[in-house]
Amino acid sequence: MDRRKALKMAAGAALGGSIGFWGIQKLSEPDYLSEQEAKPLTPVANEMDWKYHSLDPQVTAELAYQKYKDGGCMYSCFLSIIKQLADAYGEPYASFPLHSMRYGHGGISGYGSICGTLNGAAAAISLFVPEKENRDKMITGLFRWYEKQFLPVFIPKAPLVDADIVLSQANSVLCHASVTNWTKVSGIKVSDKVRIERCRRLTADVAEKTVDILNQFFEGDYMAADPHNATTRTCLTCHGSHGKLDNTSGDMNCTSCHSKSVAHRVFAKPHYKVMK
Repeated sequence: MDRRKALKMAAGAALGGSIGFWGIQKLSEPDYLSEQEAKPLTPVANEMDWKYHSLDPQVTAELAYQKYKDGGCMYSCFLSIIKQLADAYGEPYASFPLHSMRYGHGGISGYGSICGTLNGAAAAISLFVPEKENRDKMITGLFRWYEKQFLPVFIPKAPLVDADIVLSQANSVLCHASVTNWTKVSGIKVSDKVRIERCRRLTADVAEKTVDILNQFFEGDYMAADPHNATTRTCLTCHGSHGKLDNTSGDMNCTSCHSKSVAHRVFAKPHYKVMK
């Protein structure tokens, strides 16, 4: 057999194998979870003393920025909401033990887990929205926003550090991942004062967004979006409670920690198709 014929046969075999491979992949496609439509949330009567009163998001952001130095991200995010209510309405807001929120700095005592801004924001939402379904959807909406938004965008009236802060996409709700992704984009070390300024401004952004969510909710204008993004829907199709594997739960962005191996890309769909 001459070289030209051999190359043609090899090319034909490769093409046939490729078509066969992609054909199997196509036939093995699972029924993916569909995207949910955004739906309005209706506040449930709150019989507790902790009533929410509409706040100015920009004022909240500036207060969170200024108070960051007193207790870190979780503390200042939560305080920026409660202190305004305490100043305007007194009790029970004035008696809240704000010092209890200082543990959340650096992903809980520097551990690098959940971002302290989100921890404080979730605590604030929970204080005013006791009903589980609404509360969960509001917090999930905030977390999803944090994952995909390019932050920080807040510009303080009097910057404590005069620097142009690079924006980055956290792609995660975890402190260490959010900070690391920012250092990769900015080229700035974690110990640098500019990184601290980044987190200070990020706290202001999250506090502002939290008040915006609370204002919309209690005015009847909040729309709860799909808790999953496209990647999460794909993963939960097989691994979630509706899938055959049923071995994971959660709404956070999967690719912040996980990636598909070559074996997963090649064998996962056909294997899943024949599973019982």
